[in-house]
Amino acid sequence: MDCVFCREEGGDVLWQNDTLRVVLADEHDYPGFCRVIWNAHVAEFSDLSEEERARVMRAVYAVERAMRRVMQPVKVNLASLGNQVPHVHWHVIPRFSNDAHFPLPIWAPRQRTVSEALLSQRRAQATLLREAVRNEIEQALA
Repeated sequence: MDCVFCREEGGDVLWQNDTLRVVLADEHDYPGFCRVIWNAHVAEFSDLSEEERARVMRAVYAVERAMRRVMQPVKVNLASLGNQVPHVHWHVIPRFSNDAHFPLPIWAPRQRTVSEALLSQRRAQATLLREAVRNEIEQALA
């Protein structure tokens, strides 16, 4: 089996332990876009035990809290699709009313062009996520 999340980190690792990791994805239009990825190859969320599912969701919650504090988005989108990468992972995406696709999902047709200056400002904010995610996740998983 060739799984991108089994052979690659999936982004810049912000935090990890033996069961999961949080990465900052390389999504040009969406600075701050994070993924919470289960380390072992598991295709479906329902294949995890109740305790494992709770652990993943506590991590998703912690990333959302850190993201809201640091990025101050108008909305946070959570998604677990897995159609292209059948490996348990959650997308945690900061959304802004002036982002490229708002109010539609980020995978919908582009609604507008966003200036590089604004994206650079958001990238600078996203650099603060590493510490914020670590702090929130250590509290949530303690």
